[in-house]
Amino acid sequence: MLKTIIIEDEKPAARRLERLLERNEIKCLVKLHSVAESIKWFENNAQPDLIFLDIQLSDGLSFEIFEQVKVTSAIIFTTAYDEYALKAFKLNSIDYLLKPIDSDELAVAIQKFETLHPQTSNFSMNIDNLKALLNVETTTYKQHFTTQIGQHLKMIKTSDIECFFSEDKATFVYTISGKTYVLDNPLEKISLQVNPKEFYRVNRKFIVNLNTINDIISYTNSRLQIKLKSFKEYDIIVSREKVKDFKEWISN
Repeated sequence: MLKTIIIEDEKPAARRLERLLERNEIKCLVKLHSVAESIKWFENNAQPDLIFLDIQLSDGLSFEIFEQVKVTSAIIFTTAYDEYALKAFKLNSIDYLLKPIDSDELAVAIQKFETLHPQTSNFSMNIDNLKALLNVETTTYKQHFTTQIGQHLKMIKTSDIECFFSEDKATFVYTISGKTYVLDNPLEKISLQVNPKEFYRVNRKFIVNLNTINDIISYTNSRLQIKLKSFKEYDIIVSREKVKDFKEWISN
């Protein structure tokens, strides 16, 4: 029987896809919901035949998984992206399913995999090309964010932001002037709206501005602690899985 895994941060979507796979007599070994969880799973388990992979996960882009572990399985992307992403998928001969997933389209994708198997291992070789194509098409980033204060809308320049953070299911922005404001968008969306050369998501709760980092300190369990110029409310820790990528980011 074909062995698959689902990497999807939206648990209802993951459960629905699992049910659709069961109708096609395909066994889902496990449902994973984050980059960190996926990396840990791949480090301790044999490769599946096929991966159903979402692009945006709760703690970053799924491409980060391939930067930490070697994945040789075939990949079918499950994505809410359209237009530019679909063009990239086609150019890279990687299959995709646009959310919400249609059962007939799923059946066609599975049939394509079964027809190409075992040559489908070539899919994993195209991740860098796909990532590059996505970056080319998403070079326009937000120059400001807005928040409502009473009856007024306040504009916050992106260059004035020290960090974005989440707390109690709410998203906040902290400015270099020491002010904190509530934003409507979750960190997952914000991480795609800001320039990745200037902003980095160090863990599930924080996105920091490179230009406002004041100090970087070694921390327990091979992690790093970031000190910003004025933000003192919480400790900002770079998760162990992201330390290598973070060091490369600050070096570029």
